[in-house]
Amino acid sequence: MIRPLLVMRLLTMPCLWMGLVQLVFGELSFMFFKDNVASNFTLPASITLGISLIILIGFKKYPLPSVTNREAMLFATLTWVAVGMLGAIPIVTIAHVSFTDGVFESISGLTTTGATVLSGLDSMPKTFLMYRQFLQWMGGLGVVIFVVAILPMLNIGGMRLLKAETPGPIKDDKLSPRVANTTHYLWLVYVTITALCALCYYLAGMSVFDAIGHSFSTVSTGGFSTHDDSMGYFHSNLMLWICNVFMVLGATNFALHYRVYLANSIKLYWKDEEMRSFLIIIFVISVILATYLYHNGNEHSFWQSLTDSFFHIISFITSTGFAATDLSKWPVVTAVILIFVGYIGGCAGSTAGGNKVIRNIIALKSVGLEIKRLVHPNGVFTMKFQRRTISGEVRHAVMAFMCLAALTTIIFTILLMFTGLSFMAALSATAACLNVLGPGFAELGNNFAPLSDVATWLMSAAMILGRLEYFTVLVLFFPVLWRQ
Repeated sequence: MIRPLLVMRLLTMPCLWMGLVQLVFGELSFMFFKDNVASNFTLPASITLGISLIILIGFKKYPLPSVTNREAMLFATLTWVAVGMLGAIPIVTIAHVSFTDGVFESISGLTTTGATVLSGLDSMPKTFLMYRQFLQWMGGLGVVIFVVAILPMLNIGGMRLLKAETPGPIKDDKLSPRVANTTHYLWLVYVTITALCALCYYLAGMSVFDAIGHSFSTVSTGGFSTHDDSMGYFHSNLMLWICNVFMVLGATNFALHYRVYLANSIKLYWKDEEMRSFLIIIFVISVILATYLYHNGNEHSFWQSLTDSFFHIISFITSTGFAATDLSKWPVVTAVILIFVGYIGGCAGSTAGGNKVIRNIIALKSVGLEIKRLVHPNGVFTMKFQRRTISGEVRHAVMAFMCLAALTTIIFTILLMFTGLSFMAALSATAACLNVLGPGFAELGNNFAPLSDVATWLMSAAMILGRLEYFTVLVLFFPVLWRQ
């Protein structure tokens, strides 16, 4: 049975966090950036903090019981909805967009999708631009994980919240017996990689503001930029290769990062089957695309073809969504390739979206296993990943996920076409939002502003659905969740 008062009390925590974030940006606007948008942050922050504190204090005398699986899934979904709407308020008042577009922009940031309805970023207040970047960084490992990490009171049942939020098919690979310690380790890795990324960007020629802002969206694999031209604004191949490195690091299992640190051995990256497959996929597809672009005359040198190909393949497969050139000038087949790698996704336990490499590996091995059984019906076969036997339960869950991802893509694409979009625009928008990727094609090549209000709300829902990997959200619509 779901306890609404408990869920409401839990929701005050991410709402308090969002209020504090907006309050800090209000102070930054007033004291540091001096761009006269402080009240756009401090007013909604004060209201959010006030209401949240009243609710929290009002329920203080009631003990916080253990969180059930049902409540964890409801809490995870409602967190993204609530925080997305709260985060939209400064966007609406500063960018002068509708509430629908503001919520889309906010959810896009928090889910690290990177799809935007805004243009003219170069002339917008710096406080606002950094706020958008920080939304992505904050959403990188998830608001829910952050709540678990900083609030020891959620240790009871905390792993349930962590599992509801953490992407990937195998969610019991804990770094520590205590969930709070686990999430502290994850955030330590996350902050360290972000700081290194900002430093490298700065040394490569970015301003301090751009270096920090783009490190937020690179490591979170979000893709927002402080400029309309995204990474193409800087006209630097060096920055693109730096971006490549940190997009890959952001799309790598953060538990693996920590194990590499403890063992002091970079070889563990290559020994990890998922990571090794991830790197091989990037290399092979990038080289093929570079060769095609060069022979097609789209690039003036093979080195530039390699640079652009690696950058955009990594950008799409990690679900970051940065751009460095006008993709509309590339052959149509390249758009299909980029959408395809977006569905492959990054590694499980990372900030990346998509189906995740581990699911693709298990799906392919499952097909191979069935072929073996067809040829040798009396044979006994097992399937292994990382030298561990994969249970039938995991295999069935993976295949169900892959089928659901395909079915959801078809449904959303059809719904978007009913709103007036072309097939390519509808497919690319659906792929961008379900895979928390960002860029679209055709009518949506510049941004998502051409979407109707209905289509915009559909894509906001798709981003949350993709960020929580379908089942956590869809189960809310089944009666079995609400039965006692």
